[in-house]
Amino acid sequence: MKINNEDLDGVVVKNNDTYVVIDNTMLSGLVVSKTILHPEKCTGGHSHSGQEEVYHFVHGHGRMKLNENEFPVTAGDIVLIEDGVFHKVFNDSTIEDLSFVCVFDGKRNH
Repeated sequence: MKINNEDLDGVVVKNNDTYVVIDNTMLSGLVVSKTILHPEKCTGGHSHSGQEEVYHFVHGHGRMKLNENEFPVTAGDIVLIEDGVFHKVFNDSTIEDLSFVCVFDGKRNH
């Protein structure tokens, strides 16, 4: 099945002043999640054991931190997050959202 990023829907798991997070759980072994991170906000940052993730940035620009390594991200970038690595996303824009799609195995544990 082909899905456009704009059409990715599912269960809203977070919706607040920082971001909107929507999990599509159509697949049995993977979760495809869309995050819309609002201007001048950042994710809480976390790590989890036993779960790898792939982030695909689709709109906007900002920064990402993996453990102690911090680097810029922009639409089109893909970041591979290994098991147990701390990760956090920052939206540096003052006017536009930073959107990314996250794919991870299993169920949400964060």
